[in-house]
Amino acid sequence: MAKLMDLIKVTPQYFIPKHLLSSGMHGFMQIETPWIKNNVIKLLTKIYGINISEAADENIENYPHFNAFFTRELKPDARPIDNSPDSWVSPADGLISQSTHIEGNKIIQAKCHTYTLEALVGGDIEYAKKFQNGEAAVIYLSPKDYHRVHIPVDSKLLSMTYVPGDLFAVNPSTARLVDGLFARNERLVIRFESEKGPYCLIMVGAIFVGSMETVFQGKVTPDYEPTIQHWDYTDENISFSKGEEIGRFNMGSTVVLLTPEGQLPELGKIRPDTPIQMGQHLAKYPINSEVDSNNTIED
Repeated sequence: MAKLMDLIKVTPQYFIPKHLLSSGMHGFMQIETPWIKNNVIKLLTKIYGINISEAADENIENYPHFNAFFTRELKPDARPIDNSPDSWVSPADGLISQSTHIEGNKIIQAKCHTYTLEALVGGDIEYAKKFQNGEAAVIYLSPKDYHRVHIPVDSKLLSMTYVPGDLFAVNPSTARLVDGLFARNERLVIRFESEKGPYCLIMVGAIFVGSMETVFQGKVTPDYEPTIQHWDYTDENISFSKGEEIGRFNMGSTVVLLTPEGQLPELGKIRPDTPIQMGQHLAKYPINSEVDSNNTIED
């Protein structure tokens, strides 16, 4: 029965015009007519159980459009940042739908489904090699979650690549059925460097995610470009402290984290379907270990 329900949810996605519908959703979310946007906010707040009391501004009438509400700022104490030494925090609210050790260059998405590091990062074979036998974690954001993405650890921004792709939903049903889902959907591959070495944070788009944007590049989608785009920030000296905002989604989507072999083993050992909020402890570096420039562990 469960498999049948998955098929019912997923099969229509192969046939509907996902990019067109997502562009339409983005336009709808910008409507400023008060009676439309206020009623939509009230309705979806009720449907999804959105906790408006966490918002910095609890008055929905003060938001110019639904997108502003959906990417709302929270009160300063709503998401305390775990400042434990050597720890990473969750970059987003959501469900840790997957936490796994990377087997060579393959990541297990779901039973019978794998995808490669090369495919996930947009075909950059040399960059993908950095994460062979490393760790991966997938955080799924539902519509009720806080939709800003934050940095998990003190880091320097290196570059970002927009990889065009499909716009399947990224919920668990779709992940179980669509082969290579996260390497198939459009995404932003963002490369960072921490004191322990490189890591990658990937923002994965999905149907009805009307827009993805970053604080350093602004709105990236839409438009949905047909070719890969790349931005190099290595000479701009852009750094973030743990917990700082780096980007945001509209509606629900997914964040994928990749770390090299031995850098953050705990990242691949989190129990699946663990709920988490931005700023909460995610994983910790190994005790008495250092990661050298070749991403190996030295005791």
